[in-house]
Amino acid sequence: MIFLQELATADTFEWFNKLPEKFFVRLLVDLLTVTVLTRLIYYRIYRRTDLFLTFFGFNLVIFLITYLLNKVQMSMGAAFGLFAVFSMLRYRTEGLSAKDMTYLFIVISLGLISAIIKGSWDELGLVNGIIVLSVWLLEGNWLIKRELTKNVQYDKIELIVPEKRAELITDLRARTGLDIHRVEIQTMDFLRDSALIMIFYYQTSTKNEKKVEKTVLENV
Repeated sequence: MIFLQELATADTFEWFNKLPEKFFVRLLVDLLTVTVLTRLIYYRIYRRTDLFLTFFGFNLVIFLITYLLNKVQMSMGAAFGLFAVFSMLRYRTEGLSAKDMTYLFIVISLGLISAIIKGSWDELGLVNGIIVLSVWLLEGNWLIKRELTKNVQYDKIELIVPEKRAELITDLRARTGLDIHRVEIQTMDFLRDSALIMIFYYQTSTKNEKKVEKTVLENV
């Protein structure tokens, strides 16, 4: 048993040494890019860590699969790799929003680009940097105002009619402190005189938003 373990360890290190240096360089650039994207952009805005495993897992698996398939000079292998990438975009859970899916697509694309790019590490870093910079500009209120949403349980059901939409928005603004500009009625419960409303608002300050998040469901 000890001999088999030593043999397996030796074979593992031998296979590990066969990997070219560019593999580790590309992997490092890829992981650094995903870390910046998820930790400094995604987490700073949405304050969610439950999808970190999904982002890093998809990115790493796509990188490894695409890198290995790219070494096989077969058109079928390239086609299978692209099919696998886009098939994974059907990944769905109830808590995965459209923006979460967008970040998932981005990390998959980063893994794909990092594996197949023909240039050097600085060219790879430039391409990945352009992607991250674009996300940062779009998410940072630099180009357009970033619209956020929340679901609230609302008790003044008499205001949900279309004719009183302006009055409804005014009341929600006063009770939540958010810059609400439109709403959508999700469900209505006339037995309990309440409605589930999705509110759309523009982000103001992070400090103010944190205070609102603690009280919005209690006061509405």
